[in-house]
Amino acid sequence: MHLVTFTEDGKTRLGVLDRARGEVVDLSRAGLGLPTDMLAFIARGEPALAEARAALTSGAGRLPLAKVHLDAPIPRPGRNIFCVGKNYRDHVQELQKPGSTIAARDTIPEAPIFFTKATSSVIGPNRPIPAGLDPTHSADYEGELGVVIGPGGRAITRQDAMRHVYGYTIINDVTSRVLQGRHQQWFLGKSLDGFCPMGPAIATVDEVPDVGELRVQTRVNGEPRQDAPVSSLIFDIPTLIETLSRTLTLEPGDIIATGTPAGVGMGFQPPKYLKQGDLVAITIEPIGTLENPVD
Repeated sequence: MHLVTFTEDGKTRLGVLDRARGEVVDLSRAGLGLPTDMLAFIARGEPALAEARAALTSGAGRLPLAKVHLDAPIPRPGRNIFCVGKNYRDHVQELQKPGSTIAARDTIPEAPIFFTKATSSVIGPNRPIPAGLDPTHSADYEGELGVVIGPGGRAITRQDAMRHVYGYTIINDVTSRVLQGRHQQWFLGKSLDGFCPMGPAIATVDEVPDVGELRVQTRVNGEPRQDAPVSSLIFDIPTLIETLSRTLTLEPGDIIATGTPAGVGMGFQPPKYLKQGDLVAITIEPIGTLENPVD
């Protein structure tokens, strides 16, 4: 299933996206007494999913997709988004090019590099990325696969890690490159308001038989910029979950942004930073396409 948070007539609700029919099943109208926010829905686990499947097949509570606005599937995460830096080899290599604002000496990391993005940075599909908030005019895009945690836990092993995955979404890890380099850490440059577009849905794990076969594809104004399989990750999803859960307890609805491949704006000479009027589209099938204009 494709789970969404959507707004209709000023009211925000949960739904199931029927991509084939271009409709959203409004779970609140299905009369199931389900949670009204995504974090609570995820925490309820399989029983909530079973009821959502029943609503999808019943035909009740359907709305045309064109008449609703899709929000980020988790509009305000319970905690900061956990992000992974330098997790594609080709991206590390492009950081080594002369003129990189990060570090010309970058090498393949020996262990996953984690940082976070503030929850206040999250926006939904089609919402403008406020690049104008970056005083350095160096806003950059980063298309990434987002992993949504279902059952929480601590000290999760690689072998058990995928049992803790609820589903997948798309993240645009928008970054102020100058701020990222100036402060010698990544939080400030990546946590500006609106610098974390997310969506359009959470594709539950049953929609993705082999996550390594997914491809991250980013276009800016229709121009292909990024295209890489998830199988190219330096540290795969089980490793990321195992590493994080060694030091903290993962909770239902936590989000892990797994890293971005080569092709970011910073990697071009001169850099192709985002500017007002641009349109960024990140596609990862079968999740869909996350599209945002730049303001």
